[in-house]
Amino acid sequence: MDALEIYIDGNWVKPDGAREMAIINPADERQIGRVALGSAADVDRAVAAARRAFDAWSTTTRAERLEALRRIVDGFRARLPELARLMTMEMGVPITFSTERQATVALFHFEEAIRVLETYEFERAEPTGIIRREPIGVCGMITPWNWPLNQMASKIAPALATGCTMVLKPSEIAPLSARALAEIIDAAGVPPGVFNLVQGDGPTVGEAIASHPEVDMVSITGSAGAGIRVAKLAADTIKRVAQELGGKSANILLPDADMAKAVAAGVHACNTNAGQNCQSPTRMLVPRANRDEAIAAARGAIDTIVLGDPMDPKTTMGPLVSQSQFDKVQALIASGIDEGATLVAGGPGRPAAANAGYFVRPTVFADVTPDMRIAREEIFGPVLSMMFYDSEGEAVAIANDTPFGLAGFVQSPDPERARKIANRIRAGRVYYNGAPFDRSLPFGGYKQSGNGREFGLAGFEEYLETKALVGFTA
Repeated sequence: MDALEIYIDGNWVKPDGAREMAIINPADERQIGRVALGSAADVDRAVAAARRAFDAWSTTTRAERLEALRRIVDGFRARLPELARLMTMEMGVPITFSTERQATVALFHFEEAIRVLETYEFERAEPTGIIRREPIGVCGMITPWNWPLNQMASKIAPALATGCTMVLKPSEIAPLSARALAEIIDAAGVPPGVFNLVQGDGPTVGEAIASHPEVDMVSITGSAGAGIRVAKLAADTIKRVAQELGGKSANILLPDADMAKAVAAGVHACNTNAGQNCQSPTRMLVPRANRDEAIAAARGAIDTIVLGDPMDPKTTMGPLVSQSQFDKVQALIASGIDEGATLVAGGPGRPAAANAGYFVRPTVFADVTPDMRIAREEIFGPVLSMMFYDSEGEAVAIANDTPFGLAGFVQSPDPERARKIANRIRAGRVYYNGAPFDRSLPFGGYKQSGNGREFGLAGFEEYLETKALVGFTA
């Protein structure tokens, strides 16, 4: 299960002066392989290859790029069970979820790029000239471990479709699925240099990409701290920066909602992927009059979660990805207790049946106030903060009292009432009554959740520059 080579200019090569790091299965803490970490010199080689490939790839026809994307889709579908298994092994996501969600939503991004590319107008005539959209150039991509294939595909697919070339740095914690995706792109016949993969850590490879003078755009999905660092490094060369960063999303249950049903759905949404989601509804806002009912419903929902071996199809929640992530979540659970929140379910420590692995007890706190750490910090684990409000205005104020603004959630049988609340939430997305995660609509945040948008048409256009051809006619 090793990932000891990087992919540059159509070839698998050894990194320059490679350091190695163990790949750990988070379910049992055993080493399953090794990953070789690249260097700034490797980034230089990859960027040079992408720059050489840009002139030819950027001038390919729509039909040529569509054909390449369709070959990637075919290769992805053929290897989907393997891709799901790799993600389960490297990051602990249950195999059923890995197959039905993690792998399939990644595939969707390539299908969506095809859909947009088929009809996209790269030129539009105006009375005094033409507005032309052109590929931005060489793109640096930095992706995380929590939805590894999904986040890679959401950047690679539109970049390929628009005619850009790229250098990808996946998370060194989850490199196996990244290598498999690179193999699929290679087998699809994408020309050498168009796509390049350099595994490595953020301070070395990530920073080399962000600061590289020959990189025209950098797209990062990660923590707010990582996004800030990338933006500062990119500033010297004034490159475009697209960021999808952290979240602390509020889930507002309006008084007319089916409280038991809405609470149960909110608990399960918070615990999806072991809570390792940037837009998880981790703050549940409940009318104060419904406090006791909501607490009882939350306990009942937690009892239905099945922790265990991620390879077991019956498991619904696996471990966290790493020891450091486990330690961070444990510290935040302890802070909730210390600061006086009411522990409704879960709590510190591993589940009783877990002798190994980075398993965390799915946890719910009630009576959480906006000043507590668990209400303000992105926990990135299965921890829900239940907060109570007395008026809809107070609910909106609590929802917006955060440095983040990635998503929001509103529950009510009255769409007009819910829409008024949704319009007031300062976030890039607001979901109504458990609507599914649509990847054709824009995804991105307000405030410290980042800038720019991914998915669908909006994500496609992130990789395009705008040129005005003045005095020309169509």
